[in-house]
Amino acid sequence: MYIHNLNPSIKAITIILSVLLLTVVFDPITPLLFIIWIWIITLFVAKVNIKKFLLFLSPFLIFAFGMFWSNLAFGNEPTNPTEVVSFWGNNIPIENINTALALSLRILAFASLSLLFLLTTNILHFILSLMQQCKLPPKLAYGILAGYRFLPMIKDELGLIRSAHRVRGINRAKTLKEKMHQYKRFIIPLLASAIRKAERTAIAMESKGFTGSRDRTFYRQFTVTTKDWLFLVMMLSVLITLIIFAWQIGYFRWYTGEI
Repeated sequence: MYIHNLNPSIKAITIILSVLLLTVVFDPITPLLFIIWIWIITLFVAKVNIKKFLLFLSPFLIFAFGMFWSNLAFGNEPTNPTEVVSFWGNNIPIENINTALALSLRILAFASLSLLFLLTTNILHFILSLMQQCKLPPKLAYGILAGYRFLPMIKDELGLIRSAHRVRGINRAKTLKEKMHQYKRFIIPLLASAIRKAERTAIAMESKGFTGSRDRTFYRQFTVTTKDWLFLVMMLSVLITLIIFAWQIGYFRWYTGEI
């Protein structure tokens, strides 16, 4: 698929530039329309599973709602207190509503951009692309990859330790205090296992000729093609067009430290 096959480094640069451009925007219209555009790209172009997408997005929805509500309840004194909207018998200044919407929608826009990258990018390809296109030092890159590979192994090791404790007659923890004490017993075996695995990995890499030199060949080669630049230009062009649209209808605002 088009989005999945893009160069990960260019995709990351596109997301970062979009986020930086959105940080200087402080109106609700621009991020709202950009969120709709991101969701269209994510769900219909990248073909990301909608249930998976909503599952990852749900914490940010809760956080955005909390930001919206807190700004309505504890917002700054409006410059035009006469412009209000009545809601459940309360008069809410329109200025506070716009500020709350701008902040909450910016959170959703940042989250949607991040999920577009995370759900369409292979972490291994991303690290390899960073080494090839962004000149990330191989020692750091392979260290990150090794740590990433260790995470599921640590989970399996934790399951083995739990099973071993149950075989030895140690009951399951029921209270929070017992769980904290139980996890203290897990730390030393997990740490010892992680050290052994790290040492074996280091020996294996050294035996296969890994020196950390930048002048190395790669089995998987990543290049920057025209379609990668088209994606970058398309995303930034859409965002700039939405900013111009919000400006034309009189809703656009730059961020000037309203928080």
